[in-house]
Amino acid sequence: MSVIADSFRIAWIDMCFIRRNIPTVLVTSLVAPLLYLVAFGYGLGDGMTLEGFDYRSFMIPGIIALTTLTACFSTVATKVMLQRTYYQSFDELFLCSMSPSAIVLGKAYSGMARGLISCTILYIMGMALSGDVMPTVQAAILIIMSCLTYGLLGVVAGLLSNSHLTLNLFNSLAVLPMTFLCGTIFSLDSLPGVAQTAIGLLPLTHTTECIRSAMLGTEFPWVSLTVTAMYMVAFFAIATYLISSRRG
Repeated sequence: MSVIADSFRIAWIDMCFIRRNIPTVLVTSLVAPLLYLVAFGYGLGDGMTLEGFDYRSFMIPGIIALTTLTACFSTVATKVMLQRTYYQSFDELFLCSMSPSAIVLGKAYSGMARGLISCTILYIMGMALSGDVMPTVQAAILIIMSCLTYGLLGVVAGLLSNSHLTLNLFNSLAVLPMTFLCGTIFSLDSLPGVAQTAIGLLPLTHTTECIRSAMLGTEFPWVSLTVTAMYMVAFFAIATYLISSRRG
């Protein structure tokens, strides 16, 4: 219980920043997903069907899954990197009697909050735009899980980055490929087998499959859920190790 309580104490300051800057947070989090929806859903994809659904219905869960990555990762990674390298405020946490796991979770929660706010708005819009998109508890749980996973990835990236240049490199090599390759805006069935196998190694592929299945009511991909959970645990373990090594 102390780990959970300590993690919320750490997250409180970042949460206050989000609360004070809600308009900015919403604009920066929603502009890109809405542009994807308009450009692809109403532009290139108008009249198309994928996997038995019209393209907009297929795309909306993918956009929500993508938002869990972009909103959560960028919020946490940038914050941790700045606090470490410019403000030196991150190291002050080492003076407190808090466990590394509490610090990791506390920093990930701010990204979760931003991601959940954005995804909730997109989910409501998606149900208004498509009758195939269903409100389910399963989808809500998966979105929370996905937000936590990419918040933890943001902690890892923030701990490994010593400048904006390093963080931009991480974005270019990890986040950007997942944005366009993981089936968020197109079906992976159209790709060659080798490409499908390679893309299947990326975490966003599996979170997209899980969220899409839950929102559209298709057969649930339990393998993808397992892989997502493994990535979440791995990111948590790596971030905890990095903080432990810095404290030591």
